[in-house]
Amino acid sequence: MSAIKTALKAAKAALDAHQYDHAVEHATKVLKEDPNNYHANVFLGLAFDKQGRNEESEKAYKAATSVKANEPLAWQGLVTLYEQRGGRKLDDYRHVAVHLATLFMEMDDKTRCQTVIDKHIDFARKCGSRTQYKQSLEILLPSNELYNYLEGRIPHPSYTYAKLSEIVEQDEKEKINFEIGQRRTRLGAKVDQVTAEVKREVFQGSDLEILYQHVIDWTDDEETRRSYEEKLLQHAYDTLIAMPGLQKANKREEVTRLANGLVILKHPFALAWKINLEWKDIERIEELDAGLLYEYVEFFPEDGLGKVFQGYLESEISVFPKLLSKTEDDHGERNEVPAMTAEDRLVLMTDGFEDSPTSVLAHRLMGEYYLYLKEYESAAGVARKAQRLALTDSRLSGWPLTNNTDAVNIILGTALVHYLAPRFHSEARSLFEGILARKPDQSSALVGIGLILEEQEEFDKANDFLERAMAQTPNMEVRAEAAWCKALSGDYMMGCSELEECLPHVDAPDLRTKALKAQILYRIGLCMWNLDNSKSARKDRNKAYARFISSLQADVNFAPAYTSLGIYYADYAKDKNRARKCFQKAFELSSSEVVAAERLAQSFAGTGEWDLVEIVAQRVVESGKVRPAPGSKKKGISWPFAALGVVQLNNQDYPKSIVSFQSALRISPKDYYSWVGLGESYQNSGRYVAATRAFEQAQKLEQELGSEVLGDTWFSKYMLANVKRELGEYDAAITGYKEVLGVKRKEYGVSIASLQTLVEAAWQNLELGFFGRAIESTREALETAKDLVTWRKDAFNLWKSVGDMCSVYSFIQSYVEGFPIEDIQNLLKSDIELEEYNLLADFDEISWATFEASTATNGSCSVLDTSCYAAILAQKRAISCCAHDPHAHAVAWYNLGWTEQRIHVCQHGRNPRGKGTPLKYLKASVHCFKRAIELESGNAEFWNFLGVVTSQLNPRVAQHSFVRSLYINDKNARVWTNLGVFYLTEGDIQLAHDAFTRAQSVDPDHAQAWLGQGLLAAQLGETSEARGLFTHAFEISNASTTQIQRSYASSTLDHLLSSPAISNKTASLLQPLLALRQLHKLSLTDLPFDHIRSLFQERVGDYANASESLSSLCSALEAEYETSESSETLARFAQAKADLSRSQLAECNFEGAAENAETALDLSGDEAQKSIAREKTRLSAHLSGGLAHFYQKSMDRSIELFKSALEETQGDPDIICLLSQVLWAKGGEQERSIAREQLFDSITKHSGHVATTLLLGVIAVLDNDQDTVDAVSDDLQQLRTRDDLSPREHKQLAQLLNAIAVIYPGNEEQGAAQLSEATTSVMLTPSLPYGWSQVAALTDEFYPAEMSVLAAVKKGPPGGELSAEDLSEAYAGTRAGEDAQRAIMLAPWKSFGWRTLSQI
Repeated sequence: MSAIKTALKAAKAALDAHQYDHAVEHATKVLKEDPNNYHANVFLGLAFDKQGRNEESEKAYKAATSVKANEPLAWQGLVTLYEQRGGRKLDDYRHVAVHLATLFMEMDDKTRCQTVIDKHIDFARKCGSRTQYKQSLEILLPSNELYNYLEGRIPHPSYTYAKLSEIVEQDEKEKINFEIGQRRTRLGAKVDQVTAEVKREVFQGSDLEILYQHVIDWTDDEETRRSYEEKLLQHAYDTLIAMPGLQKANKREEVTRLANGLVILKHPFALAWKINLEWKDIERIEELDAGLLYEYVEFFPEDGLGKVFQGYLESEISVFPKLLSKTEDDHGERNEVPAMTAEDRLVLMTDGFEDSPTSVLAHRLMGEYYLYLKEYESAAGVARKAQRLALTDSRLSGWPLTNNTDAVNIILGTALVHYLAPRFHSEARSLFEGILARKPDQSSALVGIGLILEEQEEFDKANDFLERAMAQTPNMEVRAEAAWCKALSGDYMMGCSELEECLPHVDAPDLRTKALKAQILYRIGLCMWNLDNSKSARKDRNKAYARFISSLQADVNFAPAYTSLGIYYADYAKDKNRARKCFQKAFELSSSEVVAAERLAQSFAGTGEWDLVEIVAQRVVESGKVRPAPGSKKKGISWPFAALGVVQLNNQDYPKSIVSFQSALRISPKDYYSWVGLGESYQNSGRYVAATRAFEQAQKLEQELGSEVLGDTWFSKYMLANVKRELGEYDAAITGYKEVLGVKRKEYGVSIASLQTLVEAAWQNLELGFFGRAIESTREALETAKDLVTWRKDAFNLWKSVGDMCSVYSFIQSYVEGFPIEDIQNLLKSDIELEEYNLLADFDEISWATFEASTATNGSCSVLDTSCYAAILAQKRAISCCAHDPHAHAVAWYNLGWTEQRIHVCQHGRNPRGKGTPLKYLKASVHCFKRAIELESGNAEFWNFLGVVTSQLNPRVAQHSFVRSLYINDKNARVWTNLGVFYLTEGDIQLAHDAFTRAQSVDPDHAQAWLGQGLLAAQLGETSEARGLFTHAFEISNASTTQIQRSYASSTLDHLLSSPAISNKTASLLQPLLALRQLHKLSLTDLPFDHIRSLFQERVGDYANASESLSSLCSALEAEYETSESSETLARFAQAKADLSRSQLAECNFEGAAENAETALDLSGDEAQKSIAREKTRLSAHLSGGLAHFYQKSMDRSIELFKSALEETQGDPDIICLLSQVLWAKGGEQERSIAREQLFDSITKHSGHVATTLLLGVIAVLDNDQDTVDAVSDDLQQLRTRDDLSPREHKQLAQLLNAIAVIYPGNEEQGAAQLSEATTSVMLTPSLPYGWSQVAALTDEFYPAEMSVLAAVKKGPPGGELSAEDLSEAYAGTRAGEDAQRAIMLAPWKSFGWRTLSQI
């Protein structure tokens, strides 16, 4: 025990001497002896502390406290230790300090107790976090036992609670910001939603409101208390907003209680007052406490809601008592402030409204005031915003606020009833009906529905609703409206009487009452107007007129009265000026005055003031009066849309006019003139199909309504005819024009349109190849022109059309002999100085004298020349008729230039080589096109044709012209094609190819571009490609393109001559034959192509037309030879005679064939003119003549001609066969012997010649020469295996072998031998019908006959070369009745079908 004391003293001495190691050593020794020694643990903790060994020191101190917990020494050591360590052990420091202070309290040592607490709190403030400082401050709260001991020595609880609330406020703010920043980055997160979630979480777990309440409870400072009451309300309000809807009820009651408390205390906290006022669910504004409103204005004069309150309280519609505003002057006296003017009041309320964007009450007050001012658009806008705000307030507060919502809906519905009525009536009615479902007696809703029903002309129902409203709140406006409904329902007497009863009650001097009085007087006037509709009664100025005047005296701005006065002045007083002024005034005051607007529009339209018509109509449309509300019985008003359509049509704004007329027709589907206007708009915008439907609908209405209602209806027929013309349906268009002319005979527009349509129809028929129809159209056009010229001679389009109809004859030259010379001559010389036709006579030498000379019967000019001269004179007259119109003048010069170029082409066509062709017409054409360009230099077509006509005269000018045309319009395929032709004629192949390619890309259907490419290919020697290009060009071209027809026909002929297999296919000959026939109709001077046409006709079997064509050709060539005596013409004449002989032979005209063959031989007898063509001509003539003489039984001459042919062909086997057949037919033994010798020599030289072998076989059978038959049979069997035989040769071989099998069956029976030959034919040629037919004939089986038909059908045209006779024979072989009929139909001149049909 003494050792312990000694060690403790040593430890104490070491501590005093600052020998901390010795102190630790001595204290440790003591603790080894006595581990629970209090002083040893304290000394050890202190030593460790001095050595900086904090953990060991803390452990020693705690060991000491565990030994003696009520001794303060160890606790003080811990406090000192923790203070040295800063904020790291602040939580432990707090527990130690509280325990130490408690020990001092138990020791009744207040000073030391307070010191410990003060030091700890100050240390926590400096070194700890806000949370630790908050926990330290909680030591000072009344809930702690130390508070009662140290009361008066420590801060007041209100201060402590205030500090705590500040800390919590800061913590919550930082937590909210941090969480929002963290969560907003999540996928799909929305800032508003995240903010609401975070605030909800933070506010629901917050103690801040409790702290605020403690501050309020403990503080003695009134200002502090009010400040924290504001904070408490604000926090409670924010919490309420953040809470879910189902949890809001209790919190809402708390917020309301807090707000009401502040209001009762008259504390000027805006949120409290707004909650108190805004959250009162009142049906009417007068339910609010007037005192509160005035106090709000006093407390918050600059607040937006306060400004609205101030304006409203001083307004005319306020039901609250008005207080006199007073101010103190410099002497302290209170003076009254003058009341605000209406303008100032409205400005004040508007400013306040703009400053209160979230206040439902402010919106509600502004809406009611706007309704009072009849600013219905503004009222509707404010009410719509209030609807959204009311919904937001209800959602945030969790309170439905039904009365507030209904009040807002009433404002909106009332505004919609009047604003752009009846556009929004359906919406207004749904609002009112929703309110009446909850409140059946709501007077404003009843009045609103009554007004809507009145607008929909359901006057009885409207009166019922108005009467119900009057029963709830008697109102003079409602009473007057109910009386007016009775009048509108037809009871004018009762309505007038009740309106008269209302007058004494509307004598107040305010503007609103005056407006009501004006309305009542006006309606009384209308009742009088309708009670007696006689002219005298309406003209009486003491009746309705007087009421209208009185109405305006009551309210000079009452628009309906002006409308009625305007009607009075227009219809009865006959004062148009006053009427117009009245209508203008009415419409200026109100765009809803539709009657006044219509009268104004009609007046402006009558004077051509279309801009004013548009303004009036547009304003009426925007008024909302034109379209009835959905479900309304009231008819819409269509005339404003129709008027807009007319104006837009005149302004060429066709898309808008279409919309306007469509809108008019939706309202009035039977508006005839709107259908016509719609059709015209569609037509002008290029929508011709839609235009057709519109005009057809208009014509249906004509039949329904009749001319008595509509008046003249010819315009729709005229416009429909115009549409048909644009669609290319010229027959329908012409019919329509004729119908109109039957009603309006001398209507120039219709007559000229009919004339132009006839000419356009002629051009269309020309392009389609209907040449007869084209000429017929020109004749009909001539009759129209003859009628038109009698009363309108100076029309440009008249003479242009006359020129065009004359030009048609120059294109269809086969009809030129029918050109009406006399009619055209009379037409041209009607009412004109003939010297005017001398225009350009210096260039083209064409004048009236020239034309008259060409019409002389003994003149040298052809009818074609006369038609061209007439066309030029007509175009010259067109120039003189349009000198006043620059554009038409330019077009007229262009037309004349085109016609001059056309006569040049016709002259050149009669002299294809160009020798002696005059250039005067070409030069005149150049002059015309230059003149046209001077007048209109931006026309690409003018430059294009200048390039065409100068290509021959000046290539540089031509190239410049084409380039200029393309600069103006580079999308014109014709110009690119012309440029390509120009380059082609100049020898630049590459540029020509580029130009033609560009033309093809611009317009792939432009045939001339394909023709140009074909000419290029032909020039480069690519005949196959050229033929394909010519073929495509012909397929896509029209019937008037002669050069395409020439190129296509000539290339096809060359191809046929080079491909014998194709030349026998009739289908491949039809299209080129069609082209040549069209060419012949268009040009009578193309003799070479007439010759080609006859060759195609011969190949397709049209021998009669071939002979006719060749006869005409021979006559033309003979006349040409007599003029030129050219050897070339003579050769062509001889060739034509030879071809004519061949055609006549084919049609069995043997005498003519023989004669023409002899002529051809005589003409080609000059051996000095040797050529391949001559040899072919003579060969054809020899063969044709030989066969012709043969059929005429002139055997000797026939043999002589064949021998000559044989000599000239040096033993051609085909000619030997013909000669042998003639010799055999002559019948003499010597001739037959010669025939055998010729055939044997030929087969020796030409082994495998089918015809020779067949003839030898036939002769051997006829001679019964078994050896020769056997030899020939072997050759025939070998021949039938060849692939190059034609179906006809296969058939001949099969027939001969079958005959041999019958006559020389050999070891087999005759039937078996025949069947063997037939089956052999089937095996070798299964695709041909002959073998199958033989098997069917021998076996009487159906299937071989059916196979024969199938093979014949497949091998027939266009897939094969079998003839109709072959197919007919195959059908007849089935022995079926229907097939027999088919056989007769296919070849009625053959006996197959008839024989089979007779056997059934």
